Amino acid sequence: MDFSRFTTISFDCYGTLIDWESGILPALRAVLASHSQSLSDAAILELYGEFEAQAESGPYQAYRDVLQSVVRSFAERFHFTASADEISSLHESVAVWPPFADTVSALRELQKRYKLVVISNIDDDLFAATRKHLDVEFTAVITAQQARSYKPSRNNFQLALRTLDLSPDGLLHAGQSIYHDVVPARSLGISTVWVNRKSARPGIGAVRAPAGSDSEQRPHLEVPDLASLARAALKRAQD
Repeated sequence: MDFSRFTTISFDCYGTLIDWESGILPALRAVLASHSQSLSDAAILELYGEFEAQAESGPYQAYRDVLQSVVRSFAERFHFTASADEISSLHESVAVWPPFADTVSALRELQKRYKLVVISNIDDDLFAATRKHLDVEFTAVITAQQARSYKPSRNNFQLALRTLDLSPDGLLHAGQSIYHDVVPARSLGISTVWVNRKSARPGIGAVRAPAGSDSEQRPHLEVPDLASLARAALKRAQD
């Protein structure tokens, strides 16, 4: 990959920059345990991916409402009634979801050469709480609230290109989700990096399994973490 042709790198946030599994799993385990339900981490993440995708597939609703819908879906699946506090517990936990250990240092390195952008399925106010953990300045932050749609909709990426006044060949997009990020970005001619982080559900994590052909799902580059992307991008851009 010729990194020298990119001026801008955009990132999915939750799952890529932020360790959302460390937030999702404790919150949902607590709800399930209070109703005598016990599931493996992989099973929780699989159901989370299913329920989140269902909630995002209809008319646009705020992400906090999506997360409330996820809790209600767990309750319906396992035949219990979730309390109001339990229903709100998942979205209230977002503010304390931590960045991965390599996130901030990698972003700081990448910022020496590239403009940095976030394209995330999130509400503006929820991301504002997350932004405090990232400690870098982004050229732009494109949220689902602004786009009024959720990735894998191409609309979110199109809004980013318009906001940045950038052609697809000048943008590199990095994300943990083939389903949410690689497939729609590739369809618009945007180069993609799959940040295949370790997960209780390897290769997929807390997202839905992707559809489409192998070529549509294939990223232009795969890395295990953001530190590896920073090393590759800065080395190859200088070569």
